[in-house]
Formats: sequence, structure tokens, C-alpha cells
Amino acid sequence: MGFDINFKRKLFFYYFSIFFIVTLTFVAFQYNREKHFKIVQLETSLNSITELSNNFISKNKLITDDEIQLMDSLLQIIPAHDTRLTIIDNKGNVLFDSFVEDYKNMENHLNRPEIEKAKTSKSKTGSNIRKSETTGQDFYYYAHYYDEYYVRVAAVYNLEVQNFLKAEKLFLFFIATLFLVTWLILSYITGKMSESITKLKDFAIQARQNKPFIEDYQFPQNELGVIGKQIVSMYKKLAEAKDALSAEKEKLIKHLYVLNEGIGFFSNEKATILTNTHFVQYLNLIGEQSSINPEQIFEIKEFQQLQEFLDIHLNESTVNDNNSDLPQIEFTLKKSGYYFEIKCIVFQDKSFEIFINDTTKLEKRKLLKQQMTSNIAHELKTPVTSVSGYLETILNNKDIEEDKKDYFIKKATKQCYRLSSLIEDIVLLNRIEEEGDHYERSELAVAQMVQEVIEDREKLITQQQATIILKIDNTVKVKGNKSLVGSIFQNLIDNALAYAGEKVTIIVDMYHEDDEYYYFSVIDDGVGISKKHLARIFERFYRADSGRSRKMGGTGLGLAIVKHAVNTHKGEVSVKNGANGGAEFYFNLPKFNG
Repeated sequence: MGFDINFKRKLFFYYFSIFFIVTLTFVAFQYNREKHFKIVQLETSLNSITELSNNFISKNKLITDDEIQLMDSLLQIIPAHDTRLTIIDNKGNVLFDSFVEDYKNMENHLNRPEIEKAKTSKSKTGSNIRKSETTGQDFYYYAHYYDEYYVRVAAVYNLEVQNFLKAEKLFLFFIATLFLVTWLILSYITGKMSESITKLKDFAIQARQNKPFIEDYQFPQNELGVIGKQIVSMYKKLAEAKDALSAEKEKLIKHLYVLNEGIGFFSNEKATILTNTHFVQYLNLIGEQSSINPEQIFEIKEFQQLQEFLDIHLNESTVNDNNSDLPQIEFTLKKSGYYFEIKCIVFQDKSFEIFINDTTKLEKRKLLKQQMTSNIAHELKTPVTSVSGYLETILNNKDIEEDKKDYFIKKATKQCYRLSSLIEDIVLLNRIEEEGDHYERSELAVAQMVQEVIEDREKLITQQQATIILKIDNTVKVKGNKSLVGSIFQNLIDNALAYAGEKVTIIVDMYHEDDEYYYFSVIDDGVGISKKHLARIFERFYRADSGRSRKMGGTGLGLAIVKHAVNTHKGEVSVKNGANGGAEFYFNLPKFNG
């Protein structure tokens, strides 16, 4: 009940305040208007006397003939007996005053307020209410400036004049009566309104708190009452529909959480409606920063394509009523070695669903299979085509000269050797991947193994005017598989001879050691490796210079073998370009500790 009284008072106060402000403004305006009107009346009356006096002075040349005392005769015909008349020259000297006999000895009046106003105003008139310094009486002064002199008329500011200047107050009683009537009307209206609104308030509080209705609301028989009844009726129907939807939503949520895909539902303003745990997990894999808020999907740069799609279709003014033609988008996203299938569909109400499916295993398996098949077919095709071409040339030309026949046979034989090396490298690489942990390991003297590799390539080194410097001590021994460790140094030296250029210097060094590993480097001062190739240099069949690689007889698997062989020995391999040019390979192998 306290709220009812409080609200009623508030409502009454709001309405009454508006009425009070408007009325007060009107009263102030009317009062000032009445007062100004009375002042204008008084000054008009006084101004007529100044005009009469001026005409009398001008016509009779009183100032010129020094007959100003004749102004007394004018005072006899002025109806107001208590009106004071004063004539003042331009210098402020009093020429005549009807209330003072010895007016010639009166002080200078040039600084009197009404005189100063008359001199400076456009109308050449001025007024002021003050006490006379000569007579000691209160006057309402009115002065008129006539270029050569001032005519000042003053009315004694007595009770009669004061009452005349006061505004009529009858309308104030009318306003007071109107206030009382308005008070009663507003009290009645606000009472009726507050009753309906209070019931609506009680209903809204119970609805907001999801409390059961404790009463059947009976609203007054007015417009607000009708609105209140309709609101209660609609709310009850909505509550029933909400309960049904909640049950269906619970089923949907349980279904979403058992799926392996990430699913998120969003409103037309991109606010989260419903997501499952996989949705947030996939966002963390794709985005650069950890996310627990599904709405951050719209800030991740990898989803730019999705954002552009949504910007187009969420801003469309048209609504598609055909469910089969709803806007959809589907694309594949790759991030940090993961592959994700992204789908989005925009519904008729502009809400939308985003579907994220992790297809990494399928994509990698498919890509690996395609890449391996394509690479092997491509690499085998070249030597097979060459051998076939040379042999067909010999078979189709029976009379071919012996020296040419020998040349073609040598070429075919060289391609057969290359084909054999390619097959051996493929087999070796597959064996390392499949049986890496099962390779036999023993004590290996690294310097001796590298020296053997250098001696086997002595002819090629001489042809290219290359220099190989071995800085590995004979005491450096590792624990590893002889074939694999040999292939590491062999492929790194062959890579330098093939790509670094002629007259290259290759340094094979053991530059560091700790309790577990020796750290080796193979560094050349050649042309180096382009930055765009560094990240992929250890991939199968990847060649930074494919033309030169095939010319030198390379298979494209050498560095891939190096990487897998080092990893098999629990080491790591890396590559970079030197500060002064050339390529620098670094790797580590486990020590042999007896």
C-alpha cells in the first residue's frame, strides 16, 4: 500500500509541477505587463506636461527674454497641483523650480539620474524614483531633453502614486481558485491511474522473479485496465510456450554436447545463443589468443571470409521465406597444421548457425597420399622417359654409328642409376619412418666416416674446384646406425656441392658438446638458400632449384633423409643462411659413452 501512496504522489507531483510552472510563468508575465502598462500611463501623463511646458517656453521665448519666472502662470492650468516642474539648462543649472523659491541657488543637476538618462537615450527621456536632495521628498522624476534645456516633471511619490503603479491583483485570486480546482482534478485522475499501474507493477515483479501468481488480477474498468488484462493473458500463454521450448532446448543441448563437431548459434546482432564445448576448443586452436567467449570468432582474422558473408546477409532488408534458399557458405580453413571445415547458414530471422568440423586426419591423409603418389610418379617419370627414349632411338635406327650407340647406352645407364638411387632413397626414407627405433646402433668414429665420404667424391670436388675442411677430432664418437649417420653427412656434403656453386668452401665441424650430445655443422660459403625455401627445405621431393638438382642427379629426398635420420637418433636439425652468405646446417647426435 505504501508504494500505491508514493506512486500516486509522484504522479500527482509530476502533473502538478507542469501546471505550476506554466501558471507561475503566466502570472509573472501578466504582473510585469500590468506594472509596465501603469508606468507607461504615468510617464505619458508627465510627458504631456513636458511638451506643454516646452511649447509655452518656445512660444513666449521665456529663456531668451529671461522671463522664465512666467512658468508660474503655466502651473495654474496644470490639473495636478502636487506636480513639480523644473527647467534645467545644458550645463545643469536650474533655471526654474516650482517647489523651490530660491531655485537660482540650487546645486547643479547635470548628474541627476533622470537627466543623464534623458541626455543619452534615443527618446531623450529619462525617469527615476528617488528622494529629492533639495526638498527631502520622494518623487517620481520624468525628464525630457529639448536640445537647449531639460524640462523635468516630478510627481510626489505618495501612497496614491504607489497604488496607481501597482498591478491589478484580481487575476491572482482567479489563479488561486484555478489551482484549487486543478488540485482536486489531478488527485482524482492520478488515483485512478496509479491503481492500474500498481497492479501492473505487482504483476511485472512476480513475472520477472518467475514466481507463481498469488492472485487473479482484477483491473479497473478503464483503458489501462484493459491493457493490463491483455498483458496478463499474453504472458500466461508465453509462459506455457516457454516451458515447452525449454524442454525441447534441453534435448537439443544434450545432443550438441555429445557431438564431436563445434556448433554455435548466434542472434542477428552476433550475440551468443547456444554453443557446445568443441566450438570454443576449436576457436582456441584457430585463434592466436586463448578464447572462452564464442563471440570472439568475429575478431579472428582467419574467419574473415565468414565475417564478410555475414556482413552482407545480416544487413539485407529482404526476408527469404523459402527455407531451401537460405544463405549458406562453406569453406576449409588451415591453421597450425590443423584443417577445419567451416559452414554457416543464416536463418529467416537473421540469426545464424556456425559449424566447425576438425578434418585434420582426413585432410592430411588425403594430402599425404596425393603428394606421395604425385611426387613418386613425377620423379620416376623423368628417368624412365629418358631410358625409354634412348633405347627406342637405338632400336629404331639399326644403322646408327657405334660411338652414338655407346653415347645413348651410357645416358640410359646413367638414368638407370638415378632411378635405382631414387628407389633406394624412397625405401630408406620409409624404413626410417616405420622402423626408426629398431635400427642397430654402435660406436661410430665420425671423422673417419666423413673422410670416406670426401674421398668418394674427390673427382667431383676437383671438377668443381671445391674445398672441404674437416674440423672433427678423431676422438669424437657417436652412438648410431652407420648407414643412417653416413647418409646424414653424405647428403649434406652432396647438397653443398650441388647447390652452393663452384669454388665453394665446405666446413664440417663439431662446434659444441654437452653430457649427452655432440653438435655438428656443415657450412658453405656459396649462394645460400632463398628465404622462401628455408621453411620447406626438409620436405620430400622439395627442391629449391629443381633444374640444377636434376642436372646434378639429385632425387629430392636427400635433406628429408637427413631430417628423419637425425630425428631417429633423438636429435634435431636446422638450417639458416650465414651472415656473409652460404647455407649453414646444424644438428646433434648422441655421444657414445661406452
